[in-house]
Amino acid sequence: MPEPLLVVGVLVAVFVGYNIGGSSTGVAFGPAVGSKVVTKAGAAGLMSVFALLGGWTVGRNVIQTMGGDIVPSEQFTLATSVGVLFFVGVALLVSNRYGVPASTSMTAVGSIAGLGVATGTLKMASMGRIVSAWVVAPVIAFWLCAVVGRYAYPYLDAAFRLDAAENGLFTWSEGGRVAHPTGVNDDATTRQFVASALVVAIGCYMAFSAGASNTANAVAPLVGGGYLGSDVGVLIAGGAIALGAFTIARRTLDTVGNDLTDLPLLAALIVEVVSATLITVLSVMGIPASLAVSATMCIVGLGWGRATRTVRANDALSGEGEAPVSVGSLTAERAETPGDVPGIGEEDPEDLAAADLFDPATVGRVVILWVLTPSIAAAASYVLFSLLPS
Repeated sequence: MPEPLLVVGVLVAVFVGYNIGGSSTGVAFGPAVGSKVVTKAGAAGLMSVFALLGGWTVGRNVIQTMGGDIVPSEQFTLATSVGVLFFVGVALLVSNRYGVPASTSMTAVGSIAGLGVATGTLKMASMGRIVSAWVVAPVIAFWLCAVVGRYAYPYLDAAFRLDAAENGLFTWSEGGRVAHPTGVNDDATTRQFVASALVVAIGCYMAFSAGASNTANAVAPLVGGGYLGSDVGVLIAGGAIALGAFTIARRTLDTVGNDLTDLPLLAALIVEVVSATLITVLSVMGIPASLAVSATMCIVGLGWGRATRTVRANDALSGEGEAPVSVGSLTAERAETPGDVPGIGEEDPEDLAAADLFDPATVGRVVILWVLTPSIAAAASYVLFSLLPS
């Protein structure tokens, strides 16, 4: 018979994975569901498969880091493992309840760091490497997308117009428990089919990235402490993510699918590719990082870069021009061909700032919350494990 505390630990791990599945599915497949390319059940199925694939392959590196490279693996007794997972679960619960965009990876690392400080076993070199990546990755995400927004986005938008079919690509069954396509929408164009295929493919890539980064958040303490094997831990986390994808993700799919209607399809694909690639690279390196943080900074960078097209770089540097301080609109008037795109410094500032995608104050508040959440988790973890008998 397994120890009761181990059963509690596995249940908490399932709860963490369940919430990861609920939130990550919306991020990965919200555009696909919103544009009626796949159903919610189809999105959940794809999320389940590709998140498990990410956890089974690249995710093992992150499990190793969180299960023994931040603090020695022997520190993960059953009690401390349950405590660490408890803080992650509470952060997710608060996030889902109040809409606070908490980073699961950062919260989990904060909890483990609190344990390390309380026991005097924190490996500063590993922790410094992780925190450095947390600082550098969002900066890279911002500037990569800022460069694309300033120099390439309007030309890409004119050359490759990616628009979703207004009524979807297929006609769907009205009755029955499982919706299924019954035919092709005659109004859908070949370009729209290609765009939809890209949306689904990149959604699968995002799911892989989410599984690679987040599987460790659910099971790393239990695997690091030797209470679960690596294979079993990945399967438990993958199953919990799938459970969340098929249940609570339905609400997040609605939210993300509707909220992204103001974000052009091309912009959404650029954001997803850049953010997922950054997180996958970090996961290969064994560094847990937040997909939500990288994606948000990609969106802000893309909009800011788009807005700066109103000013030439040398004019801005010489003080003769003023770069816009707000995040630029990605829904401004579109050029018909790449040759019709106005040059940098020639675009109308009113066109690019007419409908800002994000309020800078709101973005600042969100970033502050991302910093506070792991900090609070680390402080609470330190207090708890300082009081527990060693």
